[in-house]
Amino acid sequence: MLGLPRPRAVEPGQAADDRPDVPGLVDRFGRVATDLRVSLTDRCNLRCTYCMPAEGIAPGPQSAVLTADEVVQLVRIGVERLGITAVRFTGGEPLLRPDLAEIIAATAALAPRPDIALTTNAIGLAERVDALAAAGLDRVNISLDSLDPTVYAEITRRPLLTRALEGVAAARAAGIGVKINTVLVPGVNDDEAADLVEWALEGGVELRFIEQMPLGGDRSWQRDIVVTAAQTRARLAERLTLRPHAAPRAGAPAERFDVFDPSGARLGTIGIIASVTEPFCGDCVRTRLTADGAVRDCLFAHTETPLRELLRAGATDDELADRWRAAMWVKRAGHGIDGPAFAQPQRPMSAIGG
Repeated sequence: MLGLPRPRAVEPGQAADDRPDVPGLVDRFGRVATDLRVSLTDRCNLRCTYCMPAEGIAPGPQSAVLTADEVVQLVRIGVERLGITAVRFTGGEPLLRPDLAEIIAATAALAPRPDIALTTNAIGLAERVDALAAAGLDRVNISLDSLDPTVYAEITRRPLLTRALEGVAAARAAGIGVKINTVLVPGVNDDEAADLVEWALEGGVELRFIEQMPLGGDRSWQRDIVVTAAQTRARLAERLTLRPHAAPRAGAPAERFDVFDPSGARLGTIGIIASVTEPFCGDCVRTRLTADGAVRDCLFAHTETPLRELLRAGATDDELADRWRAAMWVKRAGHGIDGPAFAQPQRPMSAIGG
């Protein structure tokens, strides 16, 4: 955390003339964003029940989506001028972008080179992972909520578990880091928690459980349907022993645990991302770009700062960087899910990017 004086509070969207003259993405509470999440598309080839309705969500016009050159220009500004050290490409489903390898290669060519990750459902990853790895992809997070084909199809509304598992295997074979992201849904897949952990750790990958967040496209989220971090730990404890991982969290969204079997043998490490019940807003280091080129300071923000129009109007790198800094300066202290005034953002997760 920076040792900055805490200036007067300003509301999101309000001008902040007391913003400090520092180069990075600093907010009023001394947090510094170094992790950039870039949504490359608001389209997806799955229809996960906690993310969007069965009929899907109408994507925005293609002309609104940033081109590959525009994505790379904004990422370059983030890396060269704003202190970004890690870039994660998300969606929607980023594998739906045919120019994904070119975007990754251009990002890998930046100096200083950021860490480059991808969040994907892995449908089609097996066919493309070698090209993505050659382009410079360092790590991939794969969304996988069940090992049972029937349950997987129930959650995703698509019978594509085999293709997802092929993607996991191909990513491991390509030598890039692999993590599995799992959302537990009560009465659907929560009984698979320990099975998923054992499967992941036997395969040499780390699994992270993510609490279901109020970002679904059908706006049906209710707090009492969340399988909480505490409930996840309790369910895992029926078969496994969890102990806090020694390494510091350092702003990461996941709290990590070492996992041991009943004999005491260490199986590996898992993570739990408790955005709802155990929020980590005070240590947040993330900034986000939507597929249509808007800065979001938080998944749950109700305001965003468009950069696309400035970019297409010929704004300079300095002008874009300053607008980005101003957008992050007014970030709220927390997402406020527990507050009585909380309201779900209008944009669903598929439009914001994970």
